[in-house]
Amino acid sequence: MGPAVQTGAFIFPDPPLKAVSMPWVAAGRRLHILGLTSAIRFCHAAWLALVGAGAVAAAEPPARVDFARDIAPLLEQRCIRCHQASDPRGEISLATADALREAGYLVAGQPGQSTLLEVVSPTADGKPRMPQEGEPLSAEQVALLSRWIEQGAEWPKEIVLAERAKGDLSWWSLQPLRRDEPPDAAELLPLWRENPIDRFIGTRLRAEGLSPNPPADRTTLIRRVTYDLTGLPPTPEDVAAFVADSAPDAYERLVERLLAAPHYGEHWGRHWLDVVRFGESNGYEQNFLIETIWPFRDYVIESFNQDKPFDRLILEHLAGDSLAPGDPQVEVGLTFLVCGPYDSVGNQDAVQAAQIRANTVDEMIRTTAESFLGLTVGCARCHNHKFDPILQRDYYRMYATFAGVFHDDRVVATDEHRRQREEQLQPLVHQRGELEQQRNALVEAAIARAGEQLTATWIRPPAARTGTEERLASVEARFVRLVVTRSDTNPASPFPYKIDEFEIWTAGGEPRNVAAASAGAKAAGTSPRPGDFSEAYSADLVIDGEFGQRWTAASPELTIELARPEIIDRVFFSSDRRGTLGQHGTVAFVADYRIETSLDGVAWHTVADSRDRQPVSDAHRRQRLLDANATPAEKEQLAQLGRQIGELDGQIAAVPAPPSLRVGRLEQPAPEQFLFERGDPQRRGERVVPASLETLAHATPGYELAADAPEAQRRLALAQWIVAAGNPLPPRVLANRIWHYHFGMGIVNTPSDLGYMGGRPSYPELLDWLASRLQSEGWRLKPLHKLIVTSQAYQQSGDYRPAAAQVDADSRLLWRFPPRRLAGEEIRDAMLAAAGQLDSRRGGPGFRLYHYLRDNVSTYVPLDNVGPETYRRAVYHQNARAARIDLVTDFDAPDCAFPAPRRVGTTTPLQALTLMNHSFTVDMAARLAERVARDAPGEDRAAQIRRAFELTLSRPPSPAETAAATELIESFGMRAFCRALF
Repeated sequence: MGPAVQTGAFIFPDPPLKAVSMPWVAAGRRLHILGLTSAIRFCHAAWLALVGAGAVAAAEPPARVDFARDIAPLLEQRCIRCHQASDPRGEISLATADALREAGYLVAGQPGQSTLLEVVSPTADGKPRMPQEGEPLSAEQVALLSRWIEQGAEWPKEIVLAERAKGDLSWWSLQPLRRDEPPDAAELLPLWRENPIDRFIGTRLRAEGLSPNPPADRTTLIRRVTYDLTGLPPTPEDVAAFVADSAPDAYERLVERLLAAPHYGEHWGRHWLDVVRFGESNGYEQNFLIETIWPFRDYVIESFNQDKPFDRLILEHLAGDSLAPGDPQVEVGLTFLVCGPYDSVGNQDAVQAAQIRANTVDEMIRTTAESFLGLTVGCARCHNHKFDPILQRDYYRMYATFAGVFHDDRVVATDEHRRQREEQLQPLVHQRGELEQQRNALVEAAIARAGEQLTATWIRPPAARTGTEERLASVEARFVRLVVTRSDTNPASPFPYKIDEFEIWTAGGEPRNVAAASAGAKAAGTSPRPGDFSEAYSADLVIDGEFGQRWTAASPELTIELARPEIIDRVFFSSDRRGTLGQHGTVAFVADYRIETSLDGVAWHTVADSRDRQPVSDAHRRQRLLDANATPAEKEQLAQLGRQIGELDGQIAAVPAPPSLRVGRLEQPAPEQFLFERGDPQRRGERVVPASLETLAHATPGYELAADAPEAQRRLALAQWIVAAGNPLPPRVLANRIWHYHFGMGIVNTPSDLGYMGGRPSYPELLDWLASRLQSEGWRLKPLHKLIVTSQAYQQSGDYRPAAAQVDADSRLLWRFPPRRLAGEEIRDAMLAAAGQLDSRRGGPGFRLYHYLRDNVSTYVPLDNVGPETYRRAVYHQNARAARIDLVTDFDAPDCAFPAPRRVGTTTPLQALTLMNHSFTVDMAARLAERVARDAPGEDRAAQIRRAFELTLSRPPSPAETAAATELIESFGMRAFCRALF
């Protein structure tokens, strides 16, 4: 692509592009939307003559009107917003000359016959029809349009108009990085001359008439930097050692130790997981947990701990499969693309399915652009960006890049790993096959001996999912028991099976269902996984009178206790009463069974069974014949073969399988990809190919791939373009994010939006210097961390000064260190640490602070009480979308349904109530009280109070605090005091 011509905010490549035709404009059709009469045309012509008479004082011919210079900006500014091809509400498009001519709005050389001129000219009442919004065009502007039409209405084919963005290509964040040296610091305090960051900040403060705060005391400083780098409080021993260390490099050594601690990656990895909207359920209606996605969390944490270059991390996030094919430690980075929410329900309607797919790809585009580029590219899904110079076709170039990525698990392994595993499995599989053959031969021999006597007894229809009825001889019963011997999906076992309703009907002329809970009956049966299921999965479901929810059995027996002894003669039970799952639904049902009754629940009598029913399937038939005809010796031999096969199955299962990770299913997309007009997949516009954003064409070389480019090549090209040395956005965005987490607000206070609608940089030169420094140090974060936290700006106190606040209320210029509140995870982890209960185990599947209930949808029920198995750091919690996590949620932990580049801080009564009354707080207060008693034994109450303050607040109490604490403990005990500290 050659040099570009720019009109307004848009770039036009050379060679020229063909103007986009407007398929909705009928050829030759003139839209008289205003119903203008020839009389108005006459008035208009007369008015133009008057204007011309007043404007032209000499006989010189008017200057030639240049479309790109004079007309295009006018139409872009005043008209194109409502009149473009992607917006049918405007009825006509002003994007191209062809569109205007075909609509009858432009007649070259004849202003009086051009409806375009009519609608912007004053009518009889002095007001023009257009524009409907904003001020009318001035007389000079109307005259300019008239001259242009009169001179032939020349409109270069390569110029296609689009709405002018508020921010154009001169926007600050789109410019190459400035590499200014830090300002001269001769007039600053000596300590503010050493760190380049301080020289930028100190100079600006001085220019604004501000002075910085003095340094923070050492106790405050170690608490600040320890929380900042690890998310945990310093231990009292660490505080004492740092306060006593007078060496000049004491603070620098502390910083290096914290950056080397594994807790650093856990804390800063959590920040990045917020940005990339990492969640462990798919969201939407079903919101199922994804059990294969946690390795990405561990990968992020380990990448931060290793100080992996961030440009490498970006490459792995977008194209890890191209960098190290089959390596799980690298390919797991692709989870970035598919760790967001997605609609797993699907839709049989093709139109809706296409819309769902478009929404899924849109989510990937938005997260990629905002995470790495700080651009809201997603706003160009339906039209050119209203505020930033991002074209709609740029959006769909990214769409073509991600068109082959689908949310799914995939086995990740190298060819060598697969070969080694196959070598281990082959002899085991061969041996198992031989045993299986022996077992099959015995089974076939036994079945072959079966005569017709048994099958002749199968006279009744088989048990059915939609309902199985047993007619009984009238019998008195207080208890009725269903004993299942086979399920329809497992002929050799009663499991699994489910029942949605079980009915017991009385004998006589007016039968009643006495098994209903409303009649006083009770149901008893074992459900699987009691820790994961609430009462909604109990046996009570079978007598609630409703169909749909099913009891899942974990034992062969279901017992119904009636309210009183009754004379009964019929039993009816089902698994799919309404038949919504079809004949071969996924819900397993009872195939063979017996019905027993009892008056006392001790002595049982069989009153019906399924022996005379037909088998539910061929496998069921064969199992019946085998049971009836195999000899005792054959049954023993079959049992022995079964045990041997089971042992081999265990050995086969023990051979490590390649990991199945949530890294996406990657498919080659269709070669033809299109722009969707107004974002509608059913309205295809121009063809697009995978390519870079034209927005940054002036700053870094772009790329454009063939329409049939391999799927992996598309993502790799995008990733390489993002991290290219000349791309100014990724280093700016990353440096700003790091600054944001250290100071509570970025140099740009919208970390994922550096565009027109984002914030303006408080220190633009400093931001570019930090971004350049980041690149020069190989995109490693730890050197940047160290530079920031060793600055005087970071080490100064947070004391409030009213005079300075009058100039800079939010301390964006950093005349003081802005105090910040702990995040929800930090509060929880700090309580565990103070109480001595923090489990420092790293990695692996996460723990849960909720009961997980899954049927057609998922339910997350918060736990009222939690045990030591949940005492790990909060980053290891299995974070599901739309799941409340008590204390952490109360303190503004975001829902991972969306990226959270910055957290919102709220103050609510619930926060105070949670810290006072939640069972976790009560438990940790008790553990803290026990720890204090161990650490300061005896009756030295002052020592115990001091220890508790040091563990929770990293400082000793004041005399007044000691007195108040002593009084509280004497009245209510040590646990109440510890709760008050929390």
